[in-house]
Amino acid sequence: MQITHSLYLNPLARTARLKRPTEEVRQFHSGLPGYEPTPLIDLPSLAAELGVGRVLLKDESARLGLPAFKILGASYAIARALSHRWGSDRTLPLADLQSLAPKQPAVTLFAATDGNHGRAVARTARLLGIECRIFYPATLTTAAMAAIADEGADTRRIELPYDDVVAEMRAEASRHGESALIIQDTAWAGYDEIPSWIVDGYSTMLDELDEQLAEQGITAVDLALAPAGVGSLAQAIVAHFKSGAGTPAVAIVEPSTAPAVFAALTTGVPEPVTTADTVMLGLNCGTVSELAWPVLRAGADAAVLVSDDDARAAVATLQSAGVDAGPCGAATLAGARRLASAAAAELSLTEASTVVLFNTESLSANPL
Repeated sequence: MQITHSLYLNPLARTARLKRPTEEVRQFHSGLPGYEPTPLIDLPSLAAELGVGRVLLKDESARLGLPAFKILGASYAIARALSHRWGSDRTLPLADLQSLAPKQPAVTLFAATDGNHGRAVARTARLLGIECRIFYPATLTTAAMAAIADEGADTRRIELPYDDVVAEMRAEASRHGESALIIQDTAWAGYDEIPSWIVDGYSTMLDELDEQLAEQGITAVDLALAPAGVGSLAQAIVAHFKSGAGTPAVAIVEPSTAPAVFAALTTGVPEPVTTADTVMLGLNCGTVSELAWPVLRAGADAAVLVSDDDARAAVATLQSAGVDAGPCGAATLAGARRLASAAAAELSLTEASTVVLFNTESLSANPL
């Protein structure tokens, strides 16, 4: 294992073999209004810049009517949790849940967010006709605050860092009683089932990716880059790519001001870190999800830290290529640039390699 100032490498991760979710997830999402696969975009100019064969970008800037991927995890986890609460041993389709909701005891969804997760929970609650309360830090943009409120959520602005906002949300949910249902994309002691369903929800994006790669005749990916806040999406991406033979390298990308996963990987201990402001608001998290940590420890080949300037430059590059990306969405390009210059040999990147990026949000979700 090699560690440098802003780069972590783990050669042992190539041997990791992890588990993927069932096909039930994709079936649920296909029943949501407006469902269709998001595009996979070929970026030859970036391939030339990075010195690789192809750069492909899975574009989540417009997913199910929202400007980010988070609705995949939130909708599936909410549906599965409510299905169980309302007496079903399987995840019910959205239409069935909509019919059941008025006949059931009241339920209120609770979530903390630094942007896109909260709006996704609020949108799902609105579709189901149930109440929700969304907590967020004061660093959230005015536009993001307004977007969550416009979904009909009861919003709570907390003048504290994100991890403390999560704690405030948990405390209020506890006071609310049995009708409260926490939908959070990070796990802690005694709370891991719903976060695991959120991670499962992201598998639809990855199943689509597999189909799109096959349609383009691409049989192998050499490097995939996953942005990380608490690590839930990164967990899904690592597990997906480490579930078969001939696995690619997977690299985790974080802001240099919020290196929770990076610190855990380099020290071997997932302890909270102090964070500072960053334009990558959705990645500004100081604690790694307990559910994500074992997967990332086993399967992450690399981790790299990027600056706000790196993210801004990546946003501009993607915009010039016709891709609508916010700073979190552009972070994987920023990470790819650093890895191509600092660790191409260690990651076996060549002029024939295929690199996959994930654009997790539009610029409207997180304006600069």
